This record gives sequence, C-alpha cells and structure tokens, in this order.
Amino acid sequence: MNEFRFAAPCLFGLEGLCANELKFNGFNNVTAENGRVLFTGDFNDLAAANILSRYAERIMILLDEFEAKSFDELFEGIKSIEWEKWINKTDAFPVQGSCLDSQLQSVSDCQKIIKKAVVERLSEKYGIKWFEESGSLHQIKFLLIKNKVSVMLDTSGDGLYKRGYRSNANDAPIKETLAAALAELARVRPNHFVVDPMCGSGTLLIESAMKALKIAPGLNRSFAAEKWSQIPEIIWKEEREKASALINRDCTFKAIGYDIDNDVLEVAKNNAEIAGVADRISFKHRDIKDFTFDNEYETVIVNPPYGERLLDIDEAEKLYKIMGEKFIRDKGKSYTIICPDDDFEKVFGRRADKRRKLYNGMLNCQVYMYFKQ
Repeated sequence: MNEFRFAAPCLFGLEGLCANELKFNGFNNVTAENGRVLFTGDFNDLAAANILSRYAERIMILLDEFEAKSFDELFEGIKSIEWEKWINKTDAFPVQGSCLDSQLQSVSDCQKIIKKAVVERLSEKYGIKWFEESGSLHQIKFLLIKNKVSVMLDTSGDGLYKRGYRSNANDAPIKETLAAALAELARVRPNHFVVDPMCGSGTLLIESAMKALKIAPGLNRSFAAEKWSQIPEIIWKEEREKASALINRDCTFKAIGYDIDNDVLEVAKNNAEIAGVADRISFKHRDIKDFTFDNEYETVIVNPPYGERLLDIDEAEKLYKIMGEKFIRDKGKSYTIICPDDDFEKVFGRRADKRRKLYNGMLNCQVYMYFKQ
C-alpha cells in the first residue's frame, strides 16, 4: 500500500479545528502548522479527506520539501521529484505558488523555473520534447517561506469551501469553511435549534444543519484527482458510500434564519434545497430590531454586516447595540458572533465569555462567544 504525505491548507485560526477533525476521522500522523495541517495516508485517505473535511481549503499531496536560495537549487530540487509517477504524457500541469521572506522573491520567475524543471524531467522520462497538456489537471503548487520550498499537487481542484449548494449569494457571503468553523465553535449538536438573525444567503444555517446531520460537505461535488489515472474510480465510490452511511436524518435539529431582504431570503431557501437541508431550516422576513426568542433553548450564530464589509462604522455599531439589547443573558441561550471591530464588546454592552481570533478573508476578526447565564 502506497502512503503519501498530505497538506491541508486552512484559514488562519482554523488549524486546530482542522487537525482535530482529521484525527477524529482516523487520519494518521496529523500535525498542525501555521495555515495548514499535515497528515499521511493512501488513495482512500486522499478521497476521504476531500469528501469529509469541513475546514480545510483543499487537500494536496506534499511531494517534497527542500531549501532553495538560488534558482539553480530550486531547479535541481524540482527536477529530482518523480513527476512521471503522477503526470502522464498528455496531462496538464500548470504551476502556482507564493514566496515569503525568501531570497527568491519573484513568484513568476519561480513558476518558470519549476515548470522548466518538470518539463525537463518528463522529457527525459518520456522521450518527448513537447507536452500538449490536454488531459487531466495536475495543478502544481509551491510555497516558498524562509528559503524552504514545499512542492505539492492539488487533488481538490475547486477549493473545498465550494460545497456545490451556493449557486447564488448576497454581496458579502461568509466562506463555507469559516461558517462550518463557527458552527463548531458554537458547539452545534444534532438536537440544537440554531438561529441566524441576519442570515443573508443562509450559509451559517446550512453549515450548521450539515454538521448536525453529519452530511459530508464534499459528498455532492467532484474533485480534480477523480480524473487522475493513478487513482481507481472505485476508491471514490467507496468513500462516498462510507460518507453517505454516516448521515443521521433522525436527529431533531432545526434552524431559522431572518433577514430584511426578501430576495436574499429566496436565495437562502434555494441554497438550503440544493444542500438537502431545506426541511430543517425556515426563513422569515424580520428586522433585527424585532428579534425575539421562540424557543427555550436557542443557539444564535451571526456574521453581522460591518464597516469594511457592507455598512459604514456608525451603522454597524447601531446594529451591535441592538444585538446587545436583544441577545439577553438567559438559561438555554448562547451567542456566537464574528466581527472585526475592536470596539464590538464595548458597543454590544458586555464582555464575551470567550474570544477567538480568526480571519474572514483578509479581515482580522474576533469570534465573540456568550454562553454564561
């Protein structure tokens, strides 16, 4: 059985959640680093990680790591990799990457050197000089940090945050991987009632429902590595069947989303239908000023519009003040709020019981958690 090293990049702040999830799902040698989680496994693990992971941005095969302070060192390091094991004569193999704090700073120059080294290696192995690159995609990724090069093959294709259910979204939708993380931080369980008072396109509620029902996020989408000749089709079928068997539709989970935009609510309903959780989520037109609780136990999760996202600072802070008045401290009520505003707690009216730093795109945010009575 072949065993490979994998790298699962994730949003900064989600490394721990991503690592814990991989461990829980039985993956081996899981190690969290800044911005990524490493683990080992075989082709079944490759497929399973793509299908099951809620927090990883993609799953990549980590082919090699080495030091390169010059283009010659970069070229020789890349050429030494056994690319012929992965890339056939007609396969496409574009190069993408980034450089940080290294002597080699030009991304475009590094791309050219890496491409040239791969072509030279494959030319020698296949006895051909020109590659048509019309076959399956084998995206080469490189990360050059402090002169250390990580060389990877992307197995996912589209980022794993693209679950396949969000055909439409509002102006500033939260990323699905981040929404899933907020559901985990809010400790959403199969018997919970979840509320989003400013739900937009419904992502927080849909990810909460999928978590509660144990619906694998990648179950209904395809991945780049499914077209690779090296991986038997049966493996993908087996892992999808395993994931499907985990779904629990007997749980009592329910959710409701409110918004002031009827068009957005229709988008949210459609997204929930595509995700297969429409029977668990209701959507209603309601302003945050009219927010009330309908159940004894409710888990509120919200990504309010804020200054750098949709509203100016003054308008955003008016919302925070209303939220502080409506989100009362009471038995059975918890609130998980993501926001980049350093003054949020002051405007909201009380300090969070727990805080956690996360990034929403390029925004440095805090997750404010209120759960004490």
